[in-house]
Amino acid sequence: MPQSLVKNLLHLVFSTKHRELWIPPTVRERLYAYQAGIFKEWDSPALAIGGVEDHVHVLFALSKNHPLTKIVEEVKKGSSKWMKREGTLNADFYWQNGYAAFSVSQSSAGAVKRYIEIQEQHHRKMTLQDELRALLKRHQVAFDEQYLWD
Repeated sequence: MPQSLVKNLLHLVFSTKHRELWIPPTVRERLYAYQAGIFKEWDSPALAIGGVEDHVHVLFALSKNHPLTKIVEEVKKGSSKWMKREGTLNADFYWQNGYAAFSVSQSSAGAVKRYIEIQEQHHRKMTLQDELRALLKRHQVAFDEQYLWD
């Protein structure tokens, strides 16, 4: 085959450092737009970005030319600087060190997108910790609870 054709959809979840409530509703849409720009810059277009005050969910198409770790690093680094400079102006803003990413089939992309869009409603009933444990179990990702939270 003379060309590489790839479509890898991923559901990415990452939190603020220590799950601090550092993402107020007044800044979320601008933050998500800024993050979408970084995803686009790295050939990994975001299909949906949403979240609440302590974490973000993203559905995106992973670039065939860049590894996941690099994409996540660039999004977190760039958006952390943006939050400090233009978003909340909180000099203490940081993202957690790690992240969770799950493969998404094309047939499930719509459901994941809707899930991301209703994060505020979802988190009236469930904490990030419970949500992440459920996602890890659903996707059969082994984890050690003592290393799950920073």
